Amino acid sequence: MDARDWDERYAANELVWSTEPNQFVATELADLPPGRALDLAAGEGRNAIWLARRGWEVTAADFSQVALDKGRTLAGDTAVRWVCADATTWSEPAAYDLVVLAYLQLPAAQRRAAVRAAYDALVPGGTFLLVAHDSTNLAEGAGGPQDPAMLMTAEDVLADLEGTAYDVVRAERVARTVGDRNGEEPVRTAWDCLVRLVRSR
Repeated sequence: MDARDWDERYAANELVWSTEPNQFVATELADLPPGRALDLAAGEGRNAIWLARRGWEVTAADFSQVALDKGRTLAGDTAVRWVCADATTWSEPAAYDLVVLAYLQLPAAQRRAAVRAAYDALVPGGTFLLVAHDSTNLAEGAGGPQDPAMLMTAEDVLADLEGTAYDVVRAERVARTVGDRNGEEPVRTAWDCLVRLVRSR
């Protein structure tokens, strides 16, 4: 899907995603001291807004202007810098203490470009956090993209960063519980990959 497709999807729904932060973003980052953060492919900005309300100076970037406009409305008085930009061509080197990539599902070459752009945006000592639908979710889990080319593993993400210097905090498959919000469907397990790194230099 390109930016126009996503604009149409965001325009057709009151909210495509929850107003709450992703559970892994919240648990992994709750104890980090605030600094400068980039939420790359931020969508409607749920993670960016959560970070900003915890004291972070946040940039939320997405290639859908409709999503960003909705995020700005959701944020209210919360200060977030909203930037219409493609994650695969982002270029703001060594500018952030934290970069988040949450559920940016792209084919391998585009994913690698976005992962490298996110890493390059970190200062030394900065934290990189990626959460995405894991490749195993297609056969073993619930929901998510049904095209295997859009899925990944933690190992794929680490391979995208070959030649860079980092310390691995976590790189693994994690379970996420999903179910109908009205209780009409059974609770199921979705499988995500989670990669948390600290840039060494």
